[in-house]
Amino acid sequence: MNIPAQYDANSVESKWYDFWMKNNYFHSIPDEREPYSIVIPPPNVTGVLHMGHMLNNTIQDVLIRRARLKGYNACWVPGTDHASIATEAKVVAKLKEQGIKKSDLTREEFLKHAWDWTNEYGGVILEQLKKLGASCDWDRTKFTMDPDMSASVIKVFVDLYNKGLIYRGYRMVNWDPEAKTTLSDEEVIYEEKQGKFYHIKYQIEGSNEYVTIATTRPETILGDAAVCVHPLDERYTHLKGKKVIVPICNRVIPIILDDYVDMEFGTGCLKVTPAHDVNDKEIGERHNLEIIDIFNEDATLNSFGLHYEGKDRFVVRKEIAEELKTIGALLKTEDHLNKVGTSERTKAVIEPRLSDQWFLKMDDLVKPAIKAVLEDEDIKLYPKRFNNTYRHWLENIRDWNISRQLWWGQQIPAYYYGDGKEDFVVAETMEEALKLVQEKTGNKGLTTENLTQDKDALDTWFSSWLWPMSVFGGIMDPENEEYKYYYPTNDLVTGPDILFFWVARMIFAGYEYADKKPFSNVYLTGLVRDKQRRKMSKSLGNSPDPLDLIDKFGADGVRVGLLLSASAGNDIMFDEELCGQGKSFANKVWNAFRLIKGWEVSESIEQPNSSKVAIEWYEAKFQKTITEIEDHFSKYRISDALMATYKLVWDDFCSWFLEMIKPGYQQPIDAVTHKRTIEILENNLRILHPFMPFLTEEIWQHIAERSVEEALIVSSWPEIITVNEDLIAEFEFTTEVVAGIRTIRKDKNIAFKDQIVLQIINNENVSSSFDSVIKKLGNISELTYVTDKVEGALTYRVKSNEYFIPIAGAINVEEEIAKINEELKYTKGFLKSVQGKLSNEKFVSGAPEQVVANERKKEADALAKIETLEQSLAGLQ
Repeated sequence: MNIPAQYDANSVESKWYDFWMKNNYFHSIPDEREPYSIVIPPPNVTGVLHMGHMLNNTIQDVLIRRARLKGYNACWVPGTDHASIATEAKVVAKLKEQGIKKSDLTREEFLKHAWDWTNEYGGVILEQLKKLGASCDWDRTKFTMDPDMSASVIKVFVDLYNKGLIYRGYRMVNWDPEAKTTLSDEEVIYEEKQGKFYHIKYQIEGSNEYVTIATTRPETILGDAAVCVHPLDERYTHLKGKKVIVPICNRVIPIILDDYVDMEFGTGCLKVTPAHDVNDKEIGERHNLEIIDIFNEDATLNSFGLHYEGKDRFVVRKEIAEELKTIGALLKTEDHLNKVGTSERTKAVIEPRLSDQWFLKMDDLVKPAIKAVLEDEDIKLYPKRFNNTYRHWLENIRDWNISRQLWWGQQIPAYYYGDGKEDFVVAETMEEALKLVQEKTGNKGLTTENLTQDKDALDTWFSSWLWPMSVFGGIMDPENEEYKYYYPTNDLVTGPDILFFWVARMIFAGYEYADKKPFSNVYLTGLVRDKQRRKMSKSLGNSPDPLDLIDKFGADGVRVGLLLSASAGNDIMFDEELCGQGKSFANKVWNAFRLIKGWEVSESIEQPNSSKVAIEWYEAKFQKTITEIEDHFSKYRISDALMATYKLVWDDFCSWFLEMIKPGYQQPIDAVTHKRTIEILENNLRILHPFMPFLTEEIWQHIAERSVEEALIVSSWPEIITVNEDLIAEFEFTTEVVAGIRTIRKDKNIAFKDQIVLQIINNENVSSSFDSVIKKLGNISELTYVTDKVEGALTYRVKSNEYFIPIAGAINVEEEIAKINEELKYTKGFLKSVQGKLSNEKFVSGAPEQVVANERKKEADALAKIETLEQSLAGLQ
């Protein structure tokens, strides 16, 4: 089989991915094996691959490929999320470009456009994941708006409503004026923004006296229903029962007393706008105040805004401040830093708004989720520090606003039949709803024409919280074979930013509908940042195109580059150089394979002892490393598992083992060593495969002709056996001995082809097991043990062992003595300067501890070097 001189990632990757797909290696069906299942965090259906996806899905692929090798029935379910807000916004924008307004369309017409958009652009990200090597069971690909997935969502809504957990309420909600929908509390991000405090004068009716209120939102004075003061505030006791006139609109409103007011804050006078502040609403309910909503759904002012009608709230803020100033009602303005709620999706400033919405009670749903993670640890978060975040969110949870004023998504299955707020029923279908209405009203003459379905859609998270169950049909048919086999899943890999949005809610749903945890382990990745620690974004231009990276470095190179810096929960400082390091590693492994395959093999040559010892050592080192790798995986230290594999293959296999067993120039290798080396290489490929699937499959298939059943992807993980620790320790000592020989050869310009003699005083009682390896790697003609120092020799130490290399004829003795004397003189001078610092009490007591420690190390190193130089000098004289 022809082996290319260079590893060509692009051709190799497409070849083997097609091969894996053709032979259905990714597909899983229930059988007698133990299952290992993971579900992909479904990306937005119209999204494209970014670096966060790359990291997250690389980790998932490592886990699923390793599980496959370990003999599990591995099932990785892919899919996409309909992403109500994001997708509807894109469709609305596209329609706008065509001169079409959403408001001009019926729901059905709009949904046709949305489905056209989804079918045209949806799923691109899944195709991109294939370039990365993601070994998902593509036959199982799900979409949260698939008919069976939507049916699951509707069934759960009806069930929770019938249990009394879902209710309709008129509440103050978070309104996103750009997306024109409500948001849950968790979808609101609070940011500190520089604003102003506007001190506005309200005239007391029937007098020339004024009260002053301070507000950050002067535009909302048009919705004021009262001015409130604390009942114990002596400054305002004389105003009890009086009224004030709101500037500009000249509305007369009462002065009320309520102990909510903080007397020390601002002027102690509070404007009350029940339609636009949650606290004001509560005050309004206590005092039966009028509710005046001044905003349209896009946060422009409505008719209550008077001459500002149709203008944006922020435009009005500036203009109304000018008008207040003109009429003498604006006393002063002050700079003020305050926290402003913004939409996680659109970044728009959130507007508190009163609205009829659907809510899910959380008090009981949350209890098993707290117990599972924080008490019983049935579900483990990695890293564990996120337990604190999880606890904070769950212990401070509020009822979940699950309705959205959108059309793209599962339509709420509530059906109205009259004018009253309670004239509705909840059912899975229109037909079932009609039966319920007929029973409720006693009117059998009603038809579906008399019913109107709620216009709102459900929050996207209300579908994805069922994901681990619904992808296996567990909601619609809890007794089906696949659900009972694959659920609960094993691991979940996701970002900490959706720990509450998604992870916690899946746990709620799991215990509510299966009385089981949805997964056992949650691996929380960090954010991918650039090397300046900035979050990657299009606006900063610091987010590389993942597909460009794959073209440049190969998928394996990018996977390695990402994982080398990706410890759980910590942000990743991404640098393209890491991908270059991954590519170099791939080339290193490829060249090692080509070296092995390029050797001529002889059946007649006896195996050298150096090769026999090398094989025994590497097998011990391999076993020790694979034990470490298993430990790293058990703790979800994926980066550490890769680094252990990387060092084993690069340092131990390529740099040491191959040097120890390679034949002499133009000489054959013995068949026994060659056979064992191929077996060792295959084991290396097995543990490297989860990280670098393409490279390893390519080499595996080049090693020998393989049947479809013998592909690396379905091979087996190496077995762990007892480790010979003594052999590993002896080799560590041996590497220092060899390093000493190489240093002397380099310093004294003794060519490697020139054999030298090595004599040893073995004070350490080191085993002679590796003597044959030392002879080979040092090109030693004769290795002997002596009891006395050797005259006329270069020397070095490894611990208390002394090593002598007689140099008669190898070097010019007089020149060497002069050179050593010069180096000795310099080193003694250096030592004197260091000791001068250390004898200075002021320096030792005043300098940082680490600086003093560094100086002491310099002193110790210089003393050791002087001793070695003096020994070498004595040996030459």
